[in-house]
Amino acid sequence: MTAKIVYSSFVTTIDAGVAQLVELHVANVVVAGSSPVSRSVHEESPVRPCGPTGFFASIIASRFMNKKLIAKSQNHFGSTVPGLPFLSYPGALLFAVFLVGCGAGSGEPEHTIIPLPASVEWTVADTFHFTEETRILFDSTDTEAERIGEFLSGLIGNSTETMPAVEAYSTDVADGGIYLTREGASSSLGSEGYELTVTGSQVIVRAMEPAGLFYGVQTIRHLLPPVVEYTAAYPRPLFLPGVHITDQPRFQWRGTMLDVARHFLPLHDVKRFIDLAALYKLNRLHLHLSDDQGWRVEIPGWPNLTEHGGSTEVGGGVGGYYSTDEYTELVEYAQERFVTVVPEIDMPGHTNAALASYAEFNCDGIARDLYIGTNVGFSTLCVDKDITYEFLDDVIREISSRTPGPYFHVGGDEVEELSEEEYITFIERMQSIVNSHGKRMIGWDEIALADLQVGSVVQLWRPYWPSDETEDMDSAQAALRVEFEAGILRAVDAGATVVLSPADRLYLDMKYDTSTVLGLTWAGIPDERGSYDWKISDKFSSLPEGAIAGVEAPLWSETLGTLEDFEYMAFPRLAGVAELGWTSASLREWEEYRMRLGAQSARWTVLGLNFRRSPLIPWEVGPSEH
Repeated sequence: MTAKIVYSSFVTTIDAGVAQLVELHVANVVVAGSSPVSRSVHEESPVRPCGPTGFFASIIASRFMNKKLIAKSQNHFGSTVPGLPFLSYPGALLFAVFLVGCGAGSGEPEHTIIPLPASVEWTVADTFHFTEETRILFDSTDTEAERIGEFLSGLIGNSTETMPAVEAYSTDVADGGIYLTREGASSSLGSEGYELTVTGSQVIVRAMEPAGLFYGVQTIRHLLPPVVEYTAAYPRPLFLPGVHITDQPRFQWRGTMLDVARHFLPLHDVKRFIDLAALYKLNRLHLHLSDDQGWRVEIPGWPNLTEHGGSTEVGGGVGGYYSTDEYTELVEYAQERFVTVVPEIDMPGHTNAALASYAEFNCDGIARDLYIGTNVGFSTLCVDKDITYEFLDDVIREISSRTPGPYFHVGGDEVEELSEEEYITFIERMQSIVNSHGKRMIGWDEIALADLQVGSVVQLWRPYWPSDETEDMDSAQAALRVEFEAGILRAVDAGATVVLSPADRLYLDMKYDTSTVLGLTWAGIPDERGSYDWKISDKFSSLPEGAIAGVEAPLWSETLGTLEDFEYMAFPRLAGVAELGWTSASLREWEEYRMRLGAQSARWTVLGLNFRRSPLIPWEVGPSEH
């Protein structure tokens, strides 16, 4: 008698004589000393271990792992629902593996790829099997394809013996080969699109540019079982289902923002976040590097910014900052994953850390005290002093020289201590300084008050755009929204583009629901459906599609103290934002998406991601066949 376990995109067969079980490598879902393991979903249809079988399996799991039940908070890896018992790791993983797939088979997704590709055509008769002879091939002059091939090789194998060789292509692609090429790609794919073809004998990824090859490889990653994410897994048979995918993004800007100013994240934590963003084809990382509570990047010639201004954070923690070398390393790490870093130095407000570091930045010449609270609007640089602009020119030059991307973010939000005229004059001067260092200025939507130049970018964050609800507001509120819309459209007419980050939809620091311990509520409570299930063309009907650069999900850190906190508030919502930015609105549908999202739990668990197990999502659902 056997029980077959559906685990994402593969099937594992386990002999019911569990007493023979010698070793269970949970993340790899491989049983040694018992029955054989079958990975091909085309060979057998699964029998799900629910009901009595699942109950029996859960008992066996708990006894063999000899682990007790413990309760953990929503901010700890494990249960993300306060008060719910959770099997301690790795016992919990075994328990989860036995229960994976419970639910109605008719509700399963066709695949688990996020973001949803533009076109997917399955060829059921084909299955590509990885063998010892599998090679990853690239065109001999394409060093970027070679580097992407090395990434794929490291994903498939976890040692020199199991990693496929990466070799320059010479003649025809041999059977068993994976070919990454920019030859013969359709121009319709653009700079980030790709074409993926999987047959029984080979895999080919075609793209116009290296970014497209990388995103094609990320799609391969989603087609592979979650076990590939676990570096300590035993060697195991792998396969890819036969498929032809043609795909390209809707928007060029698909981003997220980390507020490392209010609570600092060390370099390795930001790198992990970059890896998670790249998994879902996000291509912008906006770093909020300064605020009232801390200055987080070293600027040569201004040492007190980090030594003093970077010494604390919200709540009085020790703070921290990135040295010039660390910042350069971070930018290069992101660039290797086709993520453009957008550095932000907020100005002229949100500047208390700078004002505390150098007295001369204050109009009265008195240095401010360090600030560890969360109020906004009380600080501003002295816009009448020449030293202010000398300082900012140094800052913009130093950061821009270490940032290959085309953007520099000047903040510009929540300035309450300047007149409108003073504010506009300041922003226009910053625009000139940013441009003089070869960058395009981006700022929060308040900068639309100024005369913006062609190429500048407005990041819309305030949820003030007119809507049907405007009719129910008082005349002052309605007028504010009409004025807000007019200001953004005026900037667009001048040649600016818009990045959409409406706080009521895309602010990841908003609570999921009223019981969420972390987060804020001032902009609303957008759960997973609220952040995903809306159409840009409906909400911003008067904004021309061509003026929209894309979408970005900011993650402010007033209430977040650790990487686990950041992860919990970002996931699963960030995956939905990635699809919002990549996939055509006509293809997105909430009920179908939530099934694919639920299937991410296996991969996220293997990655050790602290995600929220939302009751809206059928977690641990995966495809059983194509």
